[in-house]
Amino acid sequence: MEEARRGTGPLTKIIAEKEGVSEEFVRNGIASGRIVVPCNPIHNPVPSAIGEGMGIKVNVNLGTSRDMNDLGTELRKLEVAIKYGADAVMDLSTGGDIDHIRRTLIGKAPMMMGTVPIYQTGLTAARKDAVVDMTEDDIFGGIEKHAKDGVDFMTVHCGITKETVAWLKRNDRITDVVSRGGSFLTAWILHNEEENPLYKNFDYLLEMARNYEFALSLGDGFRPGCISDASDQAQLSELMTLGQLVKRCREAGVQSIVEGPGHVPLDQVPTNMLLEKRLCHDAPFYVLGPLVTDIAPGYDHIVGAIGGAVAAQHGADFLCYLTPAEHLSLPDVDDVKEGLIASKIAAHVGDLCRGKGMEMDIKMAKARKALDWSTMFEVCIDPEKARRYRSRGCTKEEDGCSMCGDVCAVKIVNKYLLKSGPKDDC
Repeated sequence: MEEARRGTGPLTKIIAEKEGVSEEFVRNGIASGRIVVPCNPIHNPVPSAIGEGMGIKVNVNLGTSRDMNDLGTELRKLEVAIKYGADAVMDLSTGGDIDHIRRTLIGKAPMMMGTVPIYQTGLTAARKDAVVDMTEDDIFGGIEKHAKDGVDFMTVHCGITKETVAWLKRNDRITDVVSRGGSFLTAWILHNEEENPLYKNFDYLLEMARNYEFALSLGDGFRPGCISDASDQAQLSELMTLGQLVKRCREAGVQSIVEGPGHVPLDQVPTNMLLEKRLCHDAPFYVLGPLVTDIAPGYDHIVGAIGGAVAAQHGADFLCYLTPAEHLSLPDVDDVKEGLIASKIAAHVGDLCRGKGMEMDIKMAKARKALDWSTMFEVCIDPEKARRYRSRGCTKEEDGCSMCGDVCAVKIVNKYLLKSGPKDDC
């Protein structure tokens, strides 16, 4: 942010060329905080920008659990994320040698990488006594360790305060708190009857972020865990707090993004996007889904893509993918692929609404008219799957497919349009 405010910075030109906008637009966006470029110099990832006027970005969550803690599997997931164009990955590991896993993934991830440090801090405290026994030093020590490893952006649940917890207690929520980090800090506040250390010592957190050059992803600890809980006082009171913290980030020259709701009915998605932009001063918005129904375990990547497309249309800048395993288990490699592709589709749909990416759809349309299969495969988001489907069944028509065979609508009309020649304007 400081470089952009001085009118300098080596990343501005790279991002402008990638996004198809002017360097001045990028520089002004970064300087104001409406565009964020997470880039810890220790990691130094491929430059990628999130926010106003930028293409919508997609994040893939990686990481082990207590029951599934094989680093090799996580590395294969990372390979899938790279292959299919994830813009970011987050390591959410809670099992095995967490430090080694994080450092290995950072070393192999070319894209920006995020973490949620309080997961590891809370887990360490729980193994000794209880999550609520975390100390302030434990919490900030965990953040500093991740920063020293090169993490580019970190989720920090600073908007959960004694005041917002009081709203939660007065609510008639069905699912209460579904954010893991949010639950840690809610329990900590209730047990210790003290203010959230991340909120109370926010200036110290800003100092640390400036020193190590990581971006803050202001977490939504009170995000709704079912569509019935969406847009309630607890969620919105936290969002208002995050808006105040965004202003403090910008005054300190620290990049920040705001994390958004999880489960939201489709008709409320546009309003949620508008509220975040209004209350958080046009900060880049990072959304999980949103999930627009609660009844589709095994298909939540589709539910999230539906919500993500509408969210992107109305202002979301960064989509966190969901996999078919959401709410059921840790995703495997195939789940990661399915979830990433669903979110990539949602992001592209959102980009189209913002006037970006239409050239790809036009290229596909022209290739379909010409029955140019090689170009179709080149343009499509998953060429391998498209080729596999194309090869299914039998057809004598080499330029057709097994759906229509010798009565291919495109082929028939192409033939007779060509015979009839150009039409007279009269």
